[in-house]
Amino acid sequence: MVEIRPFKALHYSDALIGRDLSKVITQPYDKINREMLDEYYKKHEYNFAKLILPREENRYEMAAKRLQEWKENGIIVRDKEPGIYIYTQEFELRGKKYTRRGFIAAMRLHPFEERVVLPHEKTHRGPKEDRLNMLRATKTNLEAGFVLYKDDGRVKEIIDEVIKGTPDFYGVDDYGTITRLYKVNDYEKIRTIQDVLKDEQVVIADGHHRYETAVYFRDEMRSKIPDWKDNSAFNYRMTYMVSLDDPGLIVLPTHRLLAKVKIQEEQWEKIKEYFSVEEIDIKETEEFLKENKNSNAFVVYQDGKAYGLVRNKDVSQFMNKEWSEAYRSLDAVVLREVIFKILGVKDPKIDEDIYYERWIEDAVEKVDKKVAKVAFLLNPTPPEIVLEVARHLERMPQKTTDFYPKVISGFTMMPVNENEFL
Repeated sequence: MVEIRPFKALHYSDALIGRDLSKVITQPYDKINREMLDEYYKKHEYNFAKLILPREENRYEMAAKRLQEWKENGIIVRDKEPGIYIYTQEFELRGKKYTRRGFIAAMRLHPFEERVVLPHEKTHRGPKEDRLNMLRATKTNLEAGFVLYKDDGRVKEIIDEVIKGTPDFYGVDDYGTITRLYKVNDYEKIRTIQDVLKDEQVVIADGHHRYETAVYFRDEMRSKIPDWKDNSAFNYRMTYMVSLDDPGLIVLPTHRLLAKVKIQEEQWEKIKEYFSVEEIDIKETEEFLKENKNSNAFVVYQDGKAYGLVRNKDVSQFMNKEWSEAYRSLDAVVLREVIFKILGVKDPKIDEDIYYERWIEDAVEKVDKKVAKVAFLLNPTPPEIVLEVARHLERMPQKTTDFYPKVISGFTMMPVNENEFL
């Protein structure tokens, strides 16, 4: 069901920029704030931010013009032979070291209703229009999508072998993550990876807007080119693919904070009908959540005290009967449908009624500084549950997943104009 192909990547010239790309690589476009953009612009004359987020008013035209100029000047060069690209990210989290391992390939595009590539998040119109305009102008996949697949062990063996060698490119990002890129043009290895994926479904981890944009652009190109070919590059998208079993596949929780509401005594009594409640030390939060990761468990922090909650009664009466069991079991859904309903919280507005925080310490600080009244600290959502929910064509609540680290931009690009074939 999933088809991948090797492609001839565009990338920085190792002769002019070097194999160490630390000064030119960036976070994904939607994770770059104004301050970061300023830093990227200062960092290097040919920093990748100048392609994905030009400062100029006519930024789409400027991105296309700049890309063309960089190619003409030899800053950006192209591989002569098609390949796939093993892409590893070494990082530290909470004092522990991890390495996430995957590969970048051209993946055939499928609208979501074909149930080959599955989404797990809702998308919004604004970001899709922005990236569509960028794609129309550059006719290039500037950044890779990020999807999850099931490996039978054969891809792992290939990655194990390839990373024993020297990377073609590497770089250290803003947060200390070390990314390494290894080109593979051994057709036996490529055919093996294609065979592993052929009967699979994949779920998008990050890059929903860019994926939907790519499908729209594909349809647009097909309408303009009556004799388009099956192997036309615009039928594919440059995609980073990671196995669900990869030990470095980390999903962080996103904690919820309410700005205007906290739990009153009578509401605690109602919550206790469905959850066990015990006061704990806030420093024990991670340990408590980990111990109860197979249940719907939360740590509530308000008024300087922390309480561990574990669901111990059926809450199906709060749920829509049409939802799958996988969706109903999500901590974010139980929090929203049970506890928030008890508190009278419905459709909270971001940065007005509700805040989201990645780290426990930041959530606690916001409550202590009275920016928020109560924090709900959650476990991360397991990747296999993401796939299970996606297979039911259900979209998770906002900020249910936070795949860490993000896929760093600036290592590979893939042309998708009408004269490109794979």
